[in-house]
Formats: sequence, C-alpha cells, structure tokens
Amino acid sequence: MRHARNNEHTDRRAAAADAKAALLKAYRAAKTAAEPLQAARQTERISLVEAREARRAERERLKAEERRRLETLAAQEQAAMEAAAAAEIEAQKSAENARISLVVEDEAARKAERDRRYAARKARRA
Repeated sequence: MRHARNNEHTDRRAAAADAKAALLKAYRAAKTAAEPLQAARQTERISLVEAREARRAERERLKAEERRRLETLAAQEQAAMEAAAAAEIEAQKSAENARISLVVEDEAARKAERDRRYAARKARRA
C-alpha cells in the first residue's frame, strides 16, 4: 500500500503542473526579495572593477615613467661614452701632433746644427 489513493494520469499531470507553478512562484519571490542585495552586489562589483582599472592604469603609468627614465639614463650614458671616446680621440690626435711637432723641431734643430757646422767649416777654410 504505497499510495492510498489511486492517481490517474491527469491527476499526476495536474500535480506536476502545480508543483512547477509553486517552484516558479517561489523562484520569483526569492528573486524579488534578492533584488536589493543583487543591486548592492552589482554596485560593489562595479566599484571593484573600477578600482582594479585604476590600479592597472597607475601600474602602467609607473612602468611608462620608469621606461622613460631608463631610456633617458641610457641616452645620457651613451652621450657620456661618446663624449669620452671623442675626448680620447682628440687626446690621441693632440699627442700625435705633439710628437710630429717634436720630430719636426728636432729635425729643424739638427739641420740648423748641421748648417752651423757647415758654415763653421767654410769659415775655417776661407
């Protein structure tokens, strides 16, 4: 005696329809009751997303500033290296010119000494 009464097919269909209607009514009631909470959660989610976006934008801004600072620093280092290389080349040229002028002065002094000896020899013979 599982069921005391005899349920016909139409009775079962009616009971199922009533159960579905009751579930739908309960769902709608729960949904309307939860609307303020849902709106509050939605507002909270929106504020969290906005805060996340603000933090991301700040990180991007800081990264861009750091990248610009590093590029500026690299450019300054490159300019300093180029200036040092130019100064070294100039110093090498200056040293080479000094050696050349020293050699030329030495050669001129030797020629002058040779000419003086030659003139002295000529003076002694004459």
